[in-house]
Amino acid sequence: MNRTYERSNDIDIREPLDFDQFDDLPEIGEMELAERQALRRVAGLSTELEDVTEVEYRQLRLERVVLVGVWTSGTVTDAENSLLELKLLAETAGSEVLEGLIQRRQKPDTATYIGSGKAQELADIVAATGADTVVCDGELSPGQLRQLEEVVKVKVIDRTMLILDIFAQHAKSREGKAQVELAQLNYLLPRLRGWGGNLSRQVGGRAAGGVGIGGRGPGETKIELDRRRIRERMAKLRRQIAEMTVARETKRARRLAREVPAVAIAGYTNAGKSSLLNRLTGAGVLVENALFATLDPTVRKAYTPEGRLFTLADTVGFVRHLPHQLVEAFRSTLEEVGDADLILHVVDGSHPDPESQLAAVREVIADIEGARDIPEVVVINKADAADPVVLAQLTAREKHTVVVSARTGAGIDELRAVIERELPRFDQEVRVLVPYQRGDLISRAHKEGEVLGVEHTEDGTILHARVLPGLFAELERTAKPVETV
Repeated sequence: MNRTYERSNDIDIREPLDFDQFDDLPEIGEMELAERQALRRVAGLSTELEDVTEVEYRQLRLERVVLVGVWTSGTVTDAENSLLELKLLAETAGSEVLEGLIQRRQKPDTATYIGSGKAQELADIVAATGADTVVCDGELSPGQLRQLEEVVKVKVIDRTMLILDIFAQHAKSREGKAQVELAQLNYLLPRLRGWGGNLSRQVGGRAAGGVGIGGRGPGETKIELDRRRIRERMAKLRRQIAEMTVARETKRARRLAREVPAVAIAGYTNAGKSSLLNRLTGAGVLVENALFATLDPTVRKAYTPEGRLFTLADTVGFVRHLPHQLVEAFRSTLEEVGDADLILHVVDGSHPDPESQLAAVREVIADIEGARDIPEVVVINKADAADPVVLAQLTAREKHTVVVSARTGAGIDELRAVIERELPRFDQEVRVLVPYQRGDLISRAHKEGEVLGVEHTEDGTILHARVLPGLFAELERTAKPVETV
């Protein structure tokens, strides 16, 4: 059967593409924040094992917790601020804080961290509140963890394990995951423990159960096998991190070869470093009101008010008593600070004790090779929420300070001017005649240097600019000084 089709006379009239509609699309940081908040822990919906010794470290799930701290020195305000920070860490890990306790002691108890009597009182509080985890504000030895768990009958976690758990949640890049896993294994190695049949020895030779000819005596225990496997995994991770460090060093060497000044943003966690990077460069990095929200370093290019090019690197945040396992694992990342020409030390102006934040960060920076001799500018962030008295005290005590608000943009222009003034000048001033066929040199001068004036003549372009030594050498070979023209 033959069918006839009629051609439609309708004309498909489409409206032109409106590119402004793409301005409303979320940035990279906003998408990462939405992805992170898409799946959240709900307190009280998990089933934990009653035997705390069977809780695997990698299956750590914090829910209803009680905080415990030992006040050994300083004022009661210092002790409360430290416990408040522990509360924020616990909430960042996804838990619900029920109680917070502080005990006054000259030093932590070597057996149970808080003493046998206080440990029993803590067990009563845990039973009354229905908590399933106790978080201690300090790094506990394996013996302290074991004995305190035997008293309170629930999981006991110290500050170091809590921070490692947060890092494990937030690590995103391949290098970051490897660094966090290395720190976890380094922490877990001396705290391995066995139970039941796992402590029985594996008999070597052909004998079964230690009976018969060929029984050569006891072999490795299960815990020794675990330790050996952990050491092998740690060695493999160190090799992988060393290989990934080569790529980072290559990028860094390329920037140094171009003689572009480098600025590193360092500071306490949740001080607003990523927000400041977004404000200065529009990087679109993840911003969240949480501790250790971003772990992976980000390097972006930026320009001073006069047009000078420099790189701005965002580094991992610091915290009081930062676990040395993390400092060692993230050493390749922290080298961005040691290779910088200027450090922007960001501090939260709205924090109750910003001076302790400054001291904690400087303690870590002092361990980075070459970082002590780098100029430092203290950037007091969150000025819109800070106490004016605290701001006045900080600006009076610190020599080089800038008060800004990354959220509102206040003080950003002043910060750009300070960066312009503090950055080392590698450039040289030139006034040369560039042939028209070498327009690429004029483009490089606009991109890499600071153009002071351009004049077009019959023979070429007269360029008056400040350029880096690499471009200066190229101009000397190609262009002619204006005085000899």
